[in-house]
Amino acid sequence: MSKNIYNEFQIKELEKNPNILSASDRSISYKPEFKIQAVSEYKNGKAPSQIFIEHGFDLELIGKKQPKRCLQRWRETFERFGEEGFLTERRGKGSAGRPTSKQLSIEEKLRKAEAKIKFLEAENGLLKKAGRTRKAGVEEETILNAAEKFSLIEKTIRTHQLKNSVSYLCELAGVSRSGYYDWLKAAPLRVKRDEQDELDIVLIKEIFNNNRGKVGALQIKLFMENDYSSVMNHKKIRRLMVKYNLVTKIRRANPYRKMAKATKEHRTCPNLLNREFNQREPGKVLLTDITYLYYGKGQKAYLSCIKDGATKEIVAYHLSTSLEMDIVYKTLKKLKLAVGNQFHPEAILHSDQGFHYTYPLFQSKVKKLGLRQSMSRKGNCWDNAPMESFFGTFKDLAEYKSFDNLRDVTKEVDRVIYEYNHNRYQWGLNKMTPEEFRGHLIAV
Repeated sequence: MSKNIYNEFQIKELEKNPNILSASDRSISYKPEFKIQAVSEYKNGKAPSQIFIEHGFDLELIGKKQPKRCLQRWRETFERFGEEGFLTERRGKGSAGRPTSKQLSIEEKLRKAEAKIKFLEAENGLLKKAGRTRKAGVEEETILNAAEKFSLIEKTIRTHQLKNSVSYLCELAGVSRSGYYDWLKAAPLRVKRDEQDELDIVLIKEIFNNNRGKVGALQIKLFMENDYSSVMNHKKIRRLMVKYNLVTKIRRANPYRKMAKATKEHRTCPNLLNREFNQREPGKVLLTDITYLYYGKGQKAYLSCIKDGATKEIVAYHLSTSLEMDIVYKTLKKLKLAVGNQFHPEAILHSDQGFHYTYPLFQSKVKKLGLRQSMSRKGNCWDNAPMESFFGTFKDLAEYKSFDNLRDVTKEVDRVIYEYNHNRYQWGLNKMTPEEFRGHLIAV
C-alpha cells in the first residue's frame, strides 16, 4: 500500500498507465507482467526508480520511495513462488487469482449486489454527517447534493471494479449519467480549486483566531481589506469558513430578559428621534443605556455607555458595581470631558424610560449640559436599537466572565471598547472604524 493519499484526479492519471490494473486513494495494483519484468531488470542491476520511470511512472505522483518498496516485495515473492506467484496471487501472498467476468458471471452479479449494499451504506453514513435541514419547525430531512452522489458512485466503482455499472449506480442514486461524466471531467478544476482554498484559508484562519473566533464573514472581509490589503468576496469567505469548520461564536437570545419599564410617567420625555439614529452629523444624536455584566462566581457589574448615532463610536462609559444614580452621573461627566464641553448645538441624548433617565436630578444635569432629552416609547427596545446592538457585540467580544475581580473586568472593558472604536471595521460605516468614520464625516 502506498503511503500517499491520492485524489480522484491523480487516480485517473495513474490508471492511464498500461502497467496499472487499478488505483484507489491509498493503493496501486500493478499488472503481473510488469512485476515480472521489473524484477528481472532489478536483478540485472537497474535501479528501482529507473525501472519505474522507463515504464511511464511519475515519481512525484507515486512517491520517490515507492519503487524501492515495491521491488523489494516483488523480489521476495519471485524467489518464493517464481513467475507463478505473480500470475496467481494478489500482493505477493500466493492467494487465488481474480477470475474473469465470463468465468464468474454469478459471482459478478453477487459482487454487483454487494456493491449496491456498499453504496447504500456509504450514502447512509454520509447522510448522518450531513447538516442540511429544511426550514425550522418542519420535520428534519437530510439530503445529499449531486456532487456527493457522484463521489459515492466513483468510489463504489473504483473499490468494487464495476466499470460497467455506471448507468445502474446513477439510476440508483437518482442522478444523470452525463452529469456523472461531466463531474469526472471537472476533476482537475476541483483539484485546482482545493489547492487555492488551502492558500486562501490561511489568512482567514489567522484573522479568525486573532479575534478569538468572534468575527463573521463580513468582519473578516473588512479586516482583510484594511489590515492586509487583500480583497476577497464575502461569499467565498463564508464558503471557506463552512468548508474548514470555522464557526463564529455568537450570542444567544436571553428568553428571560425583561424589557425596561417606565417609572414616574410625568417625568418621561417625548421621543424626538423616531428611530432616526444616524443624522450624518457627529455628536448630534447621543444614545445611552446600561447593561449587566456577570463575572466571577455570581458577581455583577453594570456598564453605562453613551454612543454616537452617526459614527457608532462609544463616546463615554462607566463601569460600576452599583445601580445607584451615581453611575449615570459619572457617565455624563465623562461625556463632558470627552467632547471638551463642545456639544453639537442640536445635540439629543436618547435613552429608554429607565428610572435613571426619568429621575429629576438627572434630567436637570442633562439640561445644564445644553442637551435635549429624548426617550423611547414605553417597553419598546427598538427605539434604542443601536445601543442594544452595541451591548450584544460587546458581550461577544469581551472575555470578562472568568475574571474574579472588578479590576480585571475594568481592564477588559477598556480593551474591548478601545478595539471597537479604533480597530473594528463596520460595513455600515463605509468599511471604516468608528474613529475613522468620524474623521470622514468631519472632513465632508
